[in-house]
Amino acid sequence: MTRKSPIIITGGGQRLGLACAKALQQEGYQVIITYRRQREDIADIESLGIRCVQADFSSAEGVDAFIDQILDEYQALGGIIHNASEWQAENTCSDTALLMEKMWQVHVFAPYRINLAFEALLCAGFKEDGIADIIHMTDYVAEKGSDKHIAYAASKAGLANLTCSFAKRYSPQVKVNSIAPSLLMFNHSDDEDYRQKALNKSLLRKEPGEQEGVLAVKYVLESGYLTGRTLSLDGGRHLV
Repeated sequence: MTRKSPIIITGGGQRLGLACAKALQQEGYQVIITYRRQREDIADIESLGIRCVQADFSSAEGVDAFIDQILDEYQALGGIIHNASEWQAENTCSDTALLMEKMWQVHVFAPYRINLAFEALLCAGFKEDGIADIIHMTDYVAEKGSDKHIAYAASKAGLANLTCSFAKRYSPQVKVNSIAPSLLMFNHSDDEDYRQKALNKSLLRKEPGEQEGVLAVKYVLESGYLTGRTLSLDGGRHLV
């Protein structure tokens, strides 16, 4: 079902977020993406018909400014995909208190505030389209933890828990689900040794690419009977 009401993808200026934005726009969805820092390719993304909004979710003020802008410009939303993310290990940070605060700000506080603020818009989207969604992009480590990315893993687990709470709060109008990937695609800077170790952590031992995440997003959006659940994209990693 293609929605008349737009779908927001936070952190949609690169990688999986951008791939999802392009795929949904090509299928007729209205798509709004957020991006934190000015990017050279924003004009190219906008030329595809995707609305681009600069927003910084690393502070409460940045979240509130984004909320105010959307409330001022839109009367309904078909969905929100919370894809904006921070990634930092404890061994690269001298202030672990600040690290934990930063992880929870982006992964938990921002989605929490945005979901609450846009309740009326999502319900209006449900009335218009017969369907509305919230998708939280969590992570495989929310289930298992991480000894190198403790704050990150904890905050993604917090985001996963928001899925259950908001699914209860917004039923039956809004479906709320999580997608929890492990490895989807490497960064250009990842060396061969790291890549091989990462591949060996899953049963399927491959880099599936951004399209696997796009397919998962489409499935959740198109499903009429899925809420309060986490869709895992880990290649059988939990069995290794």
